[in-house]
Amino acid sequence: MTFSCPVSEAHPYPFSTFDGVALDPLYSHLREHEPVSRVRMPYGGEAWFLTRHADVKAVLGDQRFSMEAGAGRDVPRPTEYPLPAGGLISMDPPEHSRLRRLTGQAFTARRVEELRPQVSRFTHELLDDMVARDDPSAEIMEDLALPVSISVICKLLGVSYGDRHRFRDFSEALVSSSLSPAEVQQATEDFTAYMAVLVADRRARPTDDFLSTLVQARDEGDRLSEAELLMIGSGLLISGYETTATQIGNFVHILLSDRRLYDSLVADPGLVPAAVEELLRFTPLSTMDGFARIALEDIEIGGTLIRAGEAVITSIASANFDATVFPGADSLDFTRPQNPHLGFGHGVHYCMGAPLARLELQVVLSTLVERLPGLRLSVPAGELRWRTGSLLRTPEAVPVTWDDPAE
Repeated sequence: MTFSCPVSEAHPYPFSTFDGVALDPLYSHLREHEPVSRVRMPYGGEAWFLTRHADVKAVLGDQRFSMEAGAGRDVPRPTEYPLPAGGLISMDPPEHSRLRRLTGQAFTARRVEELRPQVSRFTHELLDDMVARDDPSAEIMEDLALPVSISVICKLLGVSYGDRHRFRDFSEALVSSSLSPAEVQQATEDFTAYMAVLVADRRARPTDDFLSTLVQARDEGDRLSEAELLMIGSGLLISGYETTATQIGNFVHILLSDRRLYDSLVADPGLVPAAVEELLRFTPLSTMDGFARIALEDIEIGGTLIRAGEAVITSIASANFDATVFPGADSLDFTRPQNPHLGFGHGVHYCMGAPLARLELQVVLSTLVERLPGLRLSVPAGELRWRTGSLLRTPEAVPVTWDDPAE
């Protein structure tokens, strides 16, 4: 029988400012005592807030909770501007399904596996540059994480690496929480104009890259509108590198903050794939818990009745610390036998780029522990400064040094 549990007064969101990857203790309290709670968002009013793994997964997998219904509208949300309408993340099936089938061609097992040698080569070349310096020091984000991720997505889409400043500027505008909606809109318009030039070039001179595949789908199959083509190309270019680069920096920071973790991978590089999964579980990517889904009908979640039209926000970060699913969730365990984390989401909006992200993370960490077993932070972990004004949770910089591998 459907019923509603007593709900306490709405908690102001966000719960606190953050400095590091640790979640506010209130998340743990909510998982234990108020798994379906009320939060008062900075914009748009109150929403339901879910913190347990089972409830979060249920909502992410249930199409009766709509992203599209909240896009472009004044619903409860963490940012001043609403989730933009018209993008893949803000669409529901069947339109979402149609576009995702086309976009997913960029991340088939074959395409991703074909990139493995190139990811390895990019990583080794960057490490060659690092170790060739007279001073054994580097900054992981600028010297490794961003160049690797940008190189890979440029190769996938057939975009010139020399144009990386264009999509980096656009990406930083999209993940900013400090720019005005007008500034974000201007960055979007500028980048859309850039993408239009790329599309025109592919139409005149097709190649074997994925952007040409999208253009062909538009011109021969008439399955993509011009706006959809530009939206998908832009989205792949940005999401294909920004989040992966951020997690490379975060993972290196975590591994070097407790050298026992890094040393365990040096001693047994075969642990790297499992370590990547555990780090994906353990490391919150975003400084917020995402945009709201809107219930399309009355639905019971976790013993609470959510009415049609009400907003629901799911905390993937909290779900990944649910001890009923992940014993010892507060600690990293690279030998965890099962790891059904939600780091890439779940359901129709599961991250299409997950196979490529996994490949990059595995290759980069494997290469680091092989080439630089003596890698360490060059400043105490507690002195790292964390980026502000961004939707992504990451240090401003991850400065490192190392012992000479030849010594």
